[in-house]
Amino acid sequence: MHSEQIALDHGSGGEASAELVEKVFVPLLDNPYLRELDDSAVVSLNGGRVAMTTDSYVVDPIFFPGGNIGSLAVHGTVNDLCMQGAQPLYLTLGLILEEGLPFQDLRKVMKGVAQACKESGIKVVAGDTKVVSKGHADKIFINTAGIGLIPDTINVSARNARPGDVVMINGSIADHGIAILTRREGLQFQSSLRSDSAPLNRLVAAILDVCPEVHVLRDPTRGGVATALNEIASRSDVAVQLYEEKIPISAPVRSACEILGLDPLYVANEGKCLAILPREQAEEVLKAMKRHPYGAAAAVIGEVLERPQGKVLLKTQVGGTRILSTLTGAQLPRIC
Repeated sequence: MHSEQIALDHGSGGEASAELVEKVFVPLLDNPYLRELDDSAVVSLNGGRVAMTTDSYVVDPIFFPGGNIGSLAVHGTVNDLCMQGAQPLYLTLGLILEEGLPFQDLRKVMKGVAQACKESGIKVVAGDTKVVSKGHADKIFINTAGIGLIPDTINVSARNARPGDVVMINGSIADHGIAILTRREGLQFQSSLRSDSAPLNRLVAAILDVCPEVHVLRDPTRGGVATALNEIASRSDVAVQLYEEKIPISAPVRSACEILGLDPLYVANEGKCLAILPREQAEEVLKAMKRHPYGAAAAVIGEVLERPQGKVLLKTQVGGTRILSTLTGAQLPRIC
C-alpha cells in the first residue's frame, strides 16, 4: 500500500479502491466466490444460482434532484443484482442515524425507499437501526444486502467479453455525479441537472429476453464508464475501444464538466448499464432497450478488440486515439 492510512481515494472506485481490496481484504478472506470481484457474488443454493450483494450509502447531500439516499440505496442494490442477470427478490436495510436528524427527513428518506421498492418489485424483509452521537455520522448512512435468482440460461461476467463484441449503454452518462456535485457545492446552472438513479432490473430483463447470450453487464457507478470498462478489459484479457462521438452526454452535463474540469467518462452513474454482447444481436438489443423508459437514449458506443489486452481506448472526434486508464484519485467523493 502507498499510504499508512485510509484516504478518501480508497473509496473512489478507482486504483486505490482496487489496491485496498486486492492487498488487504482478498488475502485474508480469500475464497472462490470473493475472488471473482464482481459487485454481486453468485452462489449455488438447492440446485439454483443466487446472486448476493451488499453496499453502503453515504451520499452527501442526502436529498438531490432525482432522488434521495433512500431511493439510491434500493436502486444501487437492485442494479448490482441484475448486472449478474439476476431477478432481484429480497433486501435488508440497515440505518445508522445521527443524533439530531429531523424526523421529517427520515420519513422522506423512507418514502424514497418505499417508492423504489415498489417500482423494482424488491421487498425489504429485514432491517436494523442504530443511532450514534451527534458528530459521529453525517445525518444518515444506509447499508443494504440483496439477493436474487439467476435463470439457468444466463451467464454474464466481467470475464466474458470477447473480441468482436459490441459495447452498448442505455443512455447519457455522468448525470448522477454532476447532479450531486452541483447540489452539494450550491452551484447554479441555467439548465436543470438531475440524477439518473433508477432500478434497471426490468430493462435488463428486456435485454436478456431478446439476447440471453449477453456476455457482460455492468453498472458504471464509482469511477464511471472508463473505470468499469478497464475492469472488464483486464478480467477478460481484451481491449475495449470507445468512439467519442457515439457516447451520449446531455448538453447540461457536458457544459458542467467543461466548467468544472471533469471528464464525464470518470463521473459516476446510478441508472446506467453497460452491455457487452455479440455484434450480430446488437440491433435487436438496441431496439429492446429503446422501448424501455430507461433505455430511450441507448446507443452502441464501442467494440471489443483482441489487443492491446487490458486497455481501454478512446477514438476521439478529431481522429486521434488515447488510452483511458482506471480512475486515479477521487473526482467526486461521496456520490453513493
